[in-house]
Formats: sequence, C-alpha cells, structure tokens
Amino acid sequence: MPLKGIRVLVGRARHQAGALSNELRKLGATVLEIPFIEIRKPRSFKPLDSGLRNLENYDWLILTSANGVQAMWERLDRLKLDATKLSSGLRVAAIGPATKKAIEQRGTKVDVVPREYVAESVVRSLRNRVKGKRVLLVRAKVARDVIPNELRKAGARVDVVEAYETVVPQSSRTRLRSALANLGRRPHIVTFTSSSTVKNFVALVGRRALGLKDIHLASIGPVTSATLREFGLRADIKAKEFTIPGLVEAIVRAVEANARSVKRL
Repeated sequence: MPLKGIRVLVGRARHQAGALSNELRKLGATVLEIPFIEIRKPRSFKPLDSGLRNLENYDWLILTSANGVQAMWERLDRLKLDATKLSSGLRVAAIGPATKKAIEQRGTKVDVVPREYVAESVVRSLRNRVKGKRVLLVRAKVARDVIPNELRKAGARVDVVEAYETVVPQSSRTRLRSALANLGRRPHIVTFTSSSTVKNFVALVGRRALGLKDIHLASIGPVTSATLREFGLRADIKAKEFTIPGLVEAIVRAVEANARSVKRL
C-alpha cells in the first residue's frame, strides 16, 4: 500500500474518474473526486454527421480521445450507420491505448497508435502516409491544431469535426475551494489528465491556484505540463507513459522517493 495516508484529488470528468480513482485506492490512497471538466454535446452535430455519412470518401479516420469515440459511435447509432460496413478501405489512428481500446470494443480495427500519446507523435506516425489522402479528424471543440496543420503540410486533405466540447463544471467551484482551504484535509496531490483540466482548475480556483506550494501537481504528459507552466504552476510529478497507469506509477514513484511536501497523514 505505497500510497497509504496520501490524499489525492482526481479532477477527471465525472464519468471517467473511476479508472484513476480505483487504481489509486488499490494502492492505499484516500481519493477525493471533484471534476474539473464536464463533457457536453456540441451545439450542432451537422459537421460530424456529414463526415460519418461520407466515411467511404475518407482514407484515414483519426480519433484523439475516448470521449470522441463514444460521441462518434452514439451518432453512428442515431444515424443507423454501421462503422464496420461503411468503408473497408478506411484506416484508423488512435492517439493512445485508451482510445484504441474504446475503438476496438466497438468492433473496429485500429491501424496506428503512435509511440508517444500526443498530437506530435500522431503526426510523425502519419506524415509519410497521407499525401493525397482524405483524413477525418474527430475531436473536441477546443483542441490544438497540430494534427490538421501538420498533416495538411504533408499533403493531406483534412476535415476536422467536433464530437463534443468540454466546459467548466460550475458546481465544482465551492467543493474545490473548500477542499483546498481545509488545511487538515486538503489533498497532498492534485492530478491533471489534460490541458482542459488545468485551464478549468485555474478558472475554478482563481488566484488561489498560485498559493498551493505545499501540494504536488501530477501531470499525465508534456502538453499538460506545458499548460501548467503557462499558468505559473509546476508539474511536480510527470508520467513517463502518458496514460492513466503511467500517471499512477509516477505518483507512486514520487511518494516512495519521499518527494518534498508529500506527507503522510
């Protein structure tokens, strides 16, 4: 029980917190779940629906999150379309193992998963394979444009469609501020699993975020770490593998190394 006595705040969306929380609890951590992001449907499904109805015209489909996978398959069901029968020549790329698993659970083969689970690695994996090809990128409303910009430079025709959007869950504001203000029960570690969780955390907490010097901030990957730095925060704990298991491993490693200010109850 390497995390016994360690309080960890998990800020994933409510329906996704379980996987991270369960792994932390198995290792003895006391977990507090307060979502920093809320997943909502886009204002219009027209672009996504159009892309799905015309999948046979695309050579590549790129999905960048399990949320995108879920949203896409919900629309396929609503439109009464079967992804396995739409285009036998369609190749699929997933940004990481969680996205790959979500796609395969729905009966679709994944052809490419990059070595590192970030947009830049997706581009490296596909750059030499997309010249003259049509690519459908299914993603969140607000996301970095690394993939479409770089693949277009490589000669691809890329259509970007929004499958969902992330918003700040205002209902978390009071709970989060209360948790951070209680010196006897405040978390030792706060986890961040995307740039959106960082931005929304700062929006919820405000200037108090800069006063959390006694709390360790754990980042799932380099893009998330960069966003923390943009807001004047530090990524004290960094996952080597940019996945939930990788984040848990990094937390355990930091605690076992007696990281400063990570104190047991």
